[in-house]
Amino acid sequence: MTHRMVEMKPESRTRWLRGVSAPGAKIRLVCFPHAGGAAGAFHDWAALTPPEIEVMSVQYPGRQDRLSEPCAATMEELADAITAALLRELPDDRPLALFGHSMGSAVAYEVARRLDEAPGRTLARLVVSGRARPRTPQELAPRPAPADREILDHVRELDPEGAATYEHPELRPLIMPSLRADFGLLAAYRPTPLHRLGVPVTVCGGDRDPGCAVEELSSWSDVTTQGVDVRVFEGGHFYLNPRKEELVGFVASRLS
Repeated sequence: MTHRMVEMKPESRTRWLRGVSAPGAKIRLVCFPHAGGAAGAFHDWAALTPPEIEVMSVQYPGRQDRLSEPCAATMEELADAITAALLRELPDDRPLALFGHSMGSAVAYEVARRLDEAPGRTLARLVVSGRARPRTPQELAPRPAPADREILDHVRELDPEGAATYEHPELRPLIMPSLRADFGLLAAYRPTPLHRLGVPVTVCGGDRDPGCAVEELSSWSDVTTQGVDVRVFEGGHFYLNPRKEELVGFVASRLS
């Protein structure tokens, strides 16, 4: 695979999107981070993809350089705003593929269902990671937003190494608001009905993910008319960090 020389490409930056400009690319991959996460989670993916793929990542409000903005209160609010930004800030008709990890899988799905119905836009594929498909109210009732202690206990389970960041006395006040908002958003999120996408769905996960068992990954077959393919990687919930090159290479192969 030919890797891109990021230092030779101009950075692309809008209010909602971060990435590396690739004017000759044939397809654009838009990445959606996990709960409490930010666009920087995908900052080096561009260096691992062939030049035919332009990589962009979504910066949710309420974190990093958007810290002063309020976090989205609902999934509908967040997905509507991101979809509008994609249509506005990416004016060309280059096909789009979406990749989401953990919470980002649900956000990417909601954006995909909106793009699936947008005239003049080509959605090529949805790639989801580390999360089962969304549950309807009939399957799982909406829940109250979890308390901070519940959130931190869950974060420790999913990311034992990274969880120490949330205990840092100087960083915690900056990090917790977005994490609290994202977990509250997910607790209330129950789409009805499920929308069946007209594009294929690729599903990835870690073989030791405490938050999403391997057998749950195939549940995404319920949200597409074009079938799913599942790939399991070695690792836990954040397998995508140590397995980054392997994962990005696999995703790129599905977009070629």
